[in-house]
Amino acid sequence: MIRTGLIGFGLGGTAFHAPLVTAVDGLDLVAVATRKAEAVAASYPNAAVTTPEALIADPDIALVIVSTPNDTHFPLARAALQAGKHVVIDKPFANSVEEARQLIDLAAERGRLVIPFHNRRWDSDFLTVRKLLGSGRLGEVLLFEAHWDRFRPELAQPWKESLAAGSGQLPDLGSHMIDQVLLLFGTPEAISADLAVQRVGGEVDDYFALTLHYGERRAILSSSRLIASPRPRFGIHGREGSFVKFGLDPQEAAVRAGGKVTDSAHGIEDPSIQGVLTLGDGTRETIVSERGDYRRFYAGVAEAIRIGGPPPVRPEDALTGLELIELARRSAGEGRRLGFS
Repeated sequence: MIRTGLIGFGLGGTAFHAPLVTAVDGLDLVAVATRKAEAVAASYPNAAVTTPEALIADPDIALVIVSTPNDTHFPLARAALQAGKHVVIDKPFANSVEEARQLIDLAAERGRLVIPFHNRRWDSDFLTVRKLLGSGRLGEVLLFEAHWDRFRPELAQPWKESLAAGSGQLPDLGSHMIDQVLLLFGTPEAISADLAVQRVGGEVDDYFALTLHYGERRAILSSSRLIASPRPRFGIHGREGSFVKFGLDPQEAAVRAGGKVTDSAHGIEDPSIQGVLTLGDGTRETIVSERGDYRRFYAGVAEAIRIGGPPPVRPEDALTGLELIELARRSAGEGRRLGFS
């Protein structure tokens, strides 16, 4: 068993990391660093409640998960690597390209894994998109659109949504969206970006629209916190047809509503939000969504630690994503397309 410690017991810790770790063979959640001792005891009575410093210093813990505010990801991950631990880091992997490079170099120096928690690779909708594109039924893809919208007009926790905290819609949801596009199409030739602060009293971007340029193909990623009627989650258009899909993967909502990741229907989408394939001759077909399963991320983590194989997400992938985020900020500031190499 790989003795595992979790730092942070907010949304990330309670809805993602703790339920997944305890559901995967080979991982044992033995400690949680948090002030929420009662909440941990209620759900994970066998896990000790401790501090980040004590958790990292514990010689029996082999894997440390960092699920804390963005500006603490780098110092906590660095401390854990220096202590000889393997590390999983919530998105964003770091607050800058330079921090990410330092973590990757330190992990290599210490012979440990540092793994970005890009769990959205195992979303039901994204798994469906990958399978459909792999089938070739759309032909050459010329326009890929992904939207991830919310309606949150109020600043619920303003201290979290400040420049000092490394916040913003782009590093938050954008980290996942960029990672998905990189998996599908590789690195783009250039990027054009538009960022905005649209909510009253806002300090960081709560809207973004990115265009990634791949020759004739365009990949457009957009997200807003002021859209009450969400746009399609995916709209993919090729020379042979189009695929349009609404709705989000159900896993997070199910756990937050009290469900278990081991439930028989966990990760299965409601048929009402399954996507529709429309071919050039007008033929329409509902595409049954793949089953989402974030457990596959932590199963990959356990396997990589046990046998030394590749991690489920390479840190270099997160580094490329951060490079694109920094380039997007430049593009938006300068109002022009910028090449990526």
